[in-house]
Amino acid sequence: MKDVFLQATMGFGLLVLAADQVAAQQGNCAPRDVVLERLNDSYGETRQAIGLGANNAIVEVFAAETGSWTITVTFPNGATCLVASGQAYETLAETLPAKGNDA
Repeated sequence: MKDVFLQATMGFGLLVLAADQVAAQQGNCAPRDVVLERLNDSYGETRQAIGLGANNAIVEVFAAETGSWTITVTFPNGATCLVASGQAYETLAETLPAKGNDA
């Protein structure tokens, strides 16, 4: 299980790095306040989850009651980039594994 977790973590780190390069090239980035306002005003999305990614990037999941969702990455330089979006978001009530337990 530890190997699976390590691979998933490394894969996510690479996703964040790739998202930085792709989003910047495609113009999917803007100042954080602009992105959050657009997600809320246009889609009714609010933050549902947050985590720290590679290179101190902040990864957030936004969702609305309509089921629309968006994943963003905010980089230390202040740019917030759209990474993915979709429909049928569901909130889960699963618990995190206990510390020291290689779930």
